[in-house]
Amino acid sequence: MENGGPVNHEAETVSTVTIKGILSLMMQNIDEENGKRVITLGMGDPTAYSCFLTPSVVSEAAVDALQSNKFNGYAPTVGLVQTRRAIAEYLNRDLPYKLSPDDVFITSGCTQAIDVSLAMLARPGANILLPRPGFPIYELSAAFRRLQVRYFDLLPEKGWEVDLDSVEALADQNTVAMVIINPGNPCGNVYSYQHLKKIAETANKLKILVIADEVYGHLAFGPNPFVPMGVFGSIVPVLTLGSLSKRWIVPGWRLGWFVTSDPNGTFKEPKIIERIKKYFDILGGPATFIQAAVPRIIEHTNDEIFFKETNNKLKQTSDICWEMMKEIPGITCPHKPEGSMAAMVKLNLSNLEDISDDIDFCFRLAKEESVIVLPGTAVGLKNWLRIIFASDPSCLKEGLGRIKSFCQRHVKMSQTY
Repeated sequence: MENGGPVNHEAETVSTVTIKGILSLMMQNIDEENGKRVITLGMGDPTAYSCFLTPSVVSEAAVDALQSNKFNGYAPTVGLVQTRRAIAEYLNRDLPYKLSPDDVFITSGCTQAIDVSLAMLARPGANILLPRPGFPIYELSAAFRRLQVRYFDLLPEKGWEVDLDSVEALADQNTVAMVIINPGNPCGNVYSYQHLKKIAETANKLKILVIADEVYGHLAFGPNPFVPMGVFGSIVPVLTLGSLSKRWIVPGWRLGWFVTSDPNGTFKEPKIIERIKKYFDILGGPATFIQAAVPRIIEHTNDEIFFKETNNKLKQTSDICWEMMKEIPGITCPHKPEGSMAAMVKLNLSNLEDISDDIDFCFRLAKEESVIVLPGTAVGLKNWLRIIFASDPSCLKEGLGRIKSFCQRHVKMSQTY
């Protein structure tokens, strides 16, 4: 820190953590001589498993767009107009007002949409409110933008709802926005309509906008249906971030969007629109032919078959995860996952012998059992774990079975009686 002030090593560590980085380190810790196949329950990429297949219309649309030879040139920096229109119409299905193509900007995945959001909001002295646990790219991007981060808690005993009292206590005149991830990553929660409305009302009261990370939008299979934060755009301005990645199972395509969900026109001021457009002028968006495929992909994906089957598979594997975790000594899951592809589980270190913390647990699990899970420290909760259940059921059962064996070996003797 400047001027000889104290250095917050924990804050520096969190701001430089990436999920891919820490998972890569754990992969290096695998003992290749133990004869066990590696089971990865750490990365939200269902393409690794044959039970999660991309619908055929997706690849067909991309191939046709490429072979047409019409989309080999540069796209407009904000995205092809037909792509922007298709995404606006897709989002309009769930909104009480209509977005236009001008409200939609195409990004290289949701990660770039996150960076755009923070870049647009950054100014000297500004701060942003992030959920804990959350997605570490926000911290990393904020650090590059010199945007101060303040964390509000998600409450596991209340289904990982936002602690709105904490939000109000943290916000001040320099707070520019709060981030909501729904369906939740890393918690697997899905917020109710009532809770989202309270979030919107709180943000309105604090005069801040809401960044709604909906990369897992519609991947909901519990009692709460997915409700876009944009539904409450008349209460508070919303920046909606999303992508094809999770719902269409094409994370490698890097096709995302940044959307101003704002029927009151806060973002319509010429200076704001011009600033957004100029920033997109320095960015590189997704390949033009991928953008060109989007209208057909959205229009022709069969909602009743493909999307329903995907959610049914995720519910099946989340149920497996929930039931098997009950049998594992030393860990507890406070809330059954209802959406996305992940669950958070708490380590009970007092019940485990010679395990110092969540990072130690994950590295030793990788070495002894060739199973990869993400330490909670990476998402802001020390001594918790994030487990991805978007995998083949047999693979998931084997992986959780190995975690159980690991914990049984390390459980304190007094706990076995």
